[in-house]
Amino acid sequence: MVRRILLGAQLRRLRESRGITREAAGYSIRASESKISRMELGRVSFKARDVEDLLSLYGVGDEQERDALLSLAREANATGWWHSYTDVLPGWFQTYVGLEGSTSLIRNYEVQFVHGLLQTEGYAHAVVKSGMPGAGTAEIERRVALRLERQKLLVAERPTEFQCVLDEAALRRPYGERAVMRDQLKHLIELSERPNVHLQVMPFSYGGHAAESGAFTMLGFPESGLPDVVYLEQLTSALYVDKPEEVAQYARAMDRLQEEAPNPAESRDVLRGLLQLM
Repeated sequence: MVRRILLGAQLRRLRESRGITREAAGYSIRASESKISRMELGRVSFKARDVEDLLSLYGVGDEQERDALLSLAREANATGWWHSYTDVLPGWFQTYVGLEGSTSLIRNYEVQFVHGLLQTEGYAHAVVKSGMPGAGTAEIERRVALRLERQKLLVAERPTEFQCVLDEAALRRPYGERAVMRDQLKHLIELSERPNVHLQVMPFSYGGHAAESGAFTMLGFPESGLPDVVYLEQLTSALYVDKPEEVAQYARAMDRLQEEAPNPAESRDVLRGLLQLM
């Protein structure tokens, strides 16, 4: 997914640098203007022939540069591990899982429940069951398995850096039995000790804060040509915000949240205090 977006962004820059319209680019590959738009946004797969024709149209004659972009096109079409879960993955969330798996930095504020990357199996089971009351046992187990598979990026050889601010509401709202919540709080304390996990708790006592609009997730990527993306989940779909000026506003809100919330060591004390109440 990230490679698709990266290739699309590079093709867009090449087209714009030559002053070529999307309509003209589409004509050159026997396609519509809207297909060029989808390609440049990384929302469709790439045919090698189309990429070759576009590179010729954009005047890219250097063989090394052409080979690099064609190689990127081949990699962009590779199937991700999450495709084996398409039976329980809505299309709009497949996009997120693909992006999440390619990040170098995730920044998140959560208010409803503990973020999926930090959930125990028992807590995840309770969350899924609560959100899908009509789902059968097999479907629930598949969704939980997907969530646990996603978590591997935090413990990989080169793990993703994860910065999370959890609202106290997410920790006080019970999912599952008391033992499930106790295990979840213990898990958060343990995870917060990992060098790549920066976990903070925003307590009720602070009052109003910078994330008044609700939960959001920021995704950052190691590729220099790929901008940060803000993910906003809704009930039946999601928004992906990538306009620099809008992303910057979320970055400022996250900066303020991290400044306002107790630091990770103090937040562990908050978690221990909540654990004693369970």
